[in-house]
Amino acid sequence: MCGILVVMSSSHSALLQAVLFAAGEPLSKKRLATLLELSPEALRDAAIGLQEHLKGSGLALIESGEEVELRTAPEAAAAVERLRQSELSRDLGKAGLEALAIILYKNGATRSEIDWVRGVNSTAALRSLLLRGLVTRTEDESDRRRARYTPTIEALAHLGISHISELPNYEELTSELDQSDALQAEAVHAVQENGN
Repeated sequence: MCGILVVMSSSHSALLQAVLFAAGEPLSKKRLATLLELSPEALRDAAIGLQEHLKGSGLALIESGEEVELRTAPEAAAAVERLRQSELSRDLGKAGLEALAIILYKNGATRSEIDWVRGVNSTAALRSLLLRGLVTRTEDESDRRRARYTPTIEALAHLGISHISELPNYEELTSELDQSDALQAEAVHAVQENGN
């Protein structure tokens, strides 16, 4: 019986690690328990098992009050800092500029909205923008499962403008993006209708 509990706890720890890795941000213990279909006690045991498993691995499970996050271990701080500095020394590149433009002209967008407009995955571009402090990531109020990226004051200052409406062709491009949003909504509706 004890062996079964160890296997279950190990399996729960692996699921906890996978969900925290996929989220890439802190998650509440309550939400984790719901996602993993675990009791608070089983979640605590899974967290303890994951902490043990991660020792010496370069990753750490960080708990702060009611939130849990998978992060790099403090021992890896110097190497991670070198990586961040090397990323910051590079230009934003075409992908980063496209993602930033969409966020600016939409005055905030989710990753799926940015991907829709660009036609490709924007995860790396968004990471670069976040590292540079040009955008922030917050919970999307319309769907709490998604993150919304919004421009920072630093982004506006970097562009030499004081308000988003000062962007070139602001009215024209925001109108085109609104039309793109309408097309996206129609496409989602059509897919849902065909699926039923």
